[in-house]
Amino acid sequence: MTDSAVVAIDRVSFGYDAAKPVLREVSLSMPHGKVIGIMGQSGCGKTTLLRIIGGARQPGSGTARVLGTLVNGLHGSALYALRRKLGMLFQFGALFTDMSVYDNVAFPMREHTDLPDELIHDLVLMKLEAVGLRGASRLTPSELSGGMARRVALARAIALDPQLMLYDEPFTALDPISFAVIARLIRRLNDSLGATSVIVSHDVKECLDIVDYVYFMSDGRIVAEGTPPDMRMTAQPFVRQFVRGETDGPIPFHYPAPGYGEDLAVRAAHD
Repeated sequence: MTDSAVVAIDRVSFGYDAAKPVLREVSLSMPHGKVIGIMGQSGCGKTTLLRIIGGARQPGSGTARVLGTLVNGLHGSALYALRRKLGMLFQFGALFTDMSVYDNVAFPMREHTDLPDELIHDLVLMKLEAVGLRGASRLTPSELSGGMARRVALARAIALDPQLMLYDEPFTALDPISFAVIARLIRRLNDSLGATSVIVSHDVKECLDIVDYVYFMSDGRIVAEGTPPDMRMTAQPFVRQFVRGETDGPIPFHYPAPGYGEDLAVRAAHD
């Protein structure tokens, strides 16, 4: 853990209730300018970790520092000041359905700045141009394809030139072409903005193609970490199974249950 880390998570544990911990002693560090992946199967705690980084949840124990600010106990104006430096791409875009594309992208500028309308106009068109949708500025979200909506949401997320970008499953429900477009945009925008990006995803190929470093989570813990080439070549059973999509390995297909014969016997006894 270094003082210069954009995100520094130190032994963080968290649970939505005391009986079911979601994160267990998680520690990681994210340097400036990199694209970092957090990967793992559904329910492993990766989205909860992203919420802690964004200040939507407080660690139960341990510490979380984001852009040099201690997130523990952060509330009110101090929390909003931190979020002003963050950009967030939600899983399904979360566009305002009753606003045009233009107004969706303009919204954070109007909400958080005192910029004149003329300058907001130029900045909105600049952000839409960056995602290839300047010509769609007057459309509504209902007129967009899934891939276009995700790109508009990305333009809105970078509206204020954030220092840290958070992506929650950015590739979900996209067709292969939109999938590839969004992946390239994430990498290109991170590098051009000089930002740091955190991608939570279970999409192996595209994520490993664009990240600089990846953490693998299982059951609320970091179980492996390294560069994409390291992860592709690893002999670690969990990562190997996940990356290769193998059916046999430490990740079970069946949810824990008593023996099949026992369940049948119970039903027969009730009959």
